[in-house]
Amino acid sequence: MSADNNSMSPKQLVGLVAAGFAVPIIAGILIAKLSTSINESQPDPATMTKEAVAARVRPAGEVNAGEIVAPGMHTGKQVTESICFSCHKDGLAGSPKFGDAAAWAPRIAQGFDVLSDHAIKGFKGMPAKGGAADLTDDEIRRAVAYMGNAAGGKFTEPGVKGAEAPASGAAASAPTAAASTAPAAAPAAAAVDGKAIFSTTCTACHSGAMPNAPKLGDKAAWAPRAKQGKDTLYQHALAGFNAMPAKGGNAGLKDEEVKAAVDYMLSQAQ
Repeated sequence: MSADNNSMSPKQLVGLVAAGFAVPIIAGILIAKLSTSINESQPDPATMTKEAVAARVRPAGEVNAGEIVAPGMHTGKQVTESICFSCHKDGLAGSPKFGDAAAWAPRIAQGFDVLSDHAIKGFKGMPAKGGAADLTDDEIRRAVAYMGNAAGGKFTEPGVKGAEAPASGAAASAPTAAASTAPAAAPAAAAVDGKAIFSTTCTACHSGAMPNAPKLGDKAAWAPRAKQGKDTLYQHALAGFNAMPAKGGNAGLKDEEVKAAVDYMLSQAQ
């Protein structure tokens, strides 16, 4: 009887052999899945370079100026992307959207000189030079030509001239500067005119043309913002906040000038 109990039936023997094959196969599948899961959880090395990390943590509204460009030497593309895109990238405040042929057609029909004059001096809700008072007239004309041509225009973009003349002029003035032994007294710092900064830069949005931008003098709209405190409003204006670009899109403004504009707008909502 004991011999019969210890012997295995054919079915049991087949099951044991099958299990012997199945166990290592299943184990191999599980190990492969675990390895794949671990690999997928690892970050892509291409996304962990210094450049990629810096791009992800770059503050909102920061102007990417690229390589340093001498004054007056910016191309139309550079001016458009750093200044004009504040409104024209998405067609904000009634401005024609970049590349929108239908929106630009009636403007292109006015001619290059008229459009350039509007951009340089300001027109309706658009401030003079897009709020970037440090740009030259030719730099603005290049931006007008670049945007117009992107929408079907045939404008000629003014060329970028060399900077040899200013360099030679600076060299010629060097002996005179060297001859002066006593440094000139620094002029007294003039108070920053916040109203003037507002008129050239902030008015494009804060005059009521831009949704969600508190209108100058609107106490109800400014009240919740005033409660945040000046330091917070300064930071928003300097670094950019939501749809508002850093320094209102005018990278040439000094921090003190931006703060003065904030102070002026707050004073008008008292």
